[in-house]
Amino acid sequence: MSKAGTSAKHTDIGLLVLRIGLGAMMMTHGVPKIMGGQKLWAKLGTATEHVGVEFAPLVFGFCAALAESLGALLVALGLWTRIAATSVVVTMAVATASHLGKGQSLGKASHAIEVGIAFLAIAIIGAGRYSIDARRR
Repeated sequence: MSKAGTSAKHTDIGLLVLRIGLGAMMMTHGVPKIMGGQKLWAKLGTATEHVGVEFAPLVFGFCAALAESLGALLVALGLWTRIAATSVVVTMAVATASHLGKGQSLGKASHAIEVGIAFLAIAIIGAGRYSIDARRR
């Protein structure tokens, strides 16, 4: 195998590890939110107030929980990866705005920022060779 081929293989393995690791960890946040039901979704949805959206908190809370659970699962599987990762990025942007809008420190917002950056990288790069997306091409 050429040096370029080895480098590409390592990149694809790295993406696989990143997708599965981040996807699984994000699911630990998202699944309890999905299971929390409408009362929790409505509470989560109030975070959109910090980005100027003050209607339908139940809908937006459900979408956030869905992004953190199903979106994370799809990223881990490498299925519809760019769309799924982007849904997590948007959710983390709102979470960041919520933390900062409540006057919390950058340290409190850092988890959402870090996760958002990592999922943004996946959205840009794509799933890599070891994914369902690659098999479908």
